[in-house]
Amino acid sequence: QVQLVESGGGVVQPGGSLRLSCAASRSIVSIGSMAWYRQGPGKGREWVAGITRGGSTTYAGSVKGRFTISKDDAKNTVYLEMNTLKPEDTAVYNCNTDSIPRYSWGQGTQVTVSS
Repeated sequence: QVQLVESGGGVVQPGGSLRLSCAASRSIVSIGSMAWYRQGPGKGREWVAGITRGGSTTYAGSVKGRFTISKDDAKNTVYLEMNTLKPEDTAVYNCNTDSIPRYSWGQGTQVTVSS
């Protein structure tokens, strides 16, 4: 079983930036493809971005051009750099595998974009 711990969230004004981290208890190379998900208030969970074992990335249309997913295999960590944040980006952000079945969800990290 893999444990996932997200961090880096906070409160930021529109147009601001945040960098989220996802630390895994096992080699992310052995896990395979990883992804970031988010769930805003009153909404379902949404897929945000994914990265393959080889480093190829994909993004949801709502964040493409503003967010960047990356990883550090030596640190077993996946990152999400978020720029030009908008109020609609407000959500709890979680990481997990980008395939079924997924591992147990961590607590996530809260991102709030507000003036």
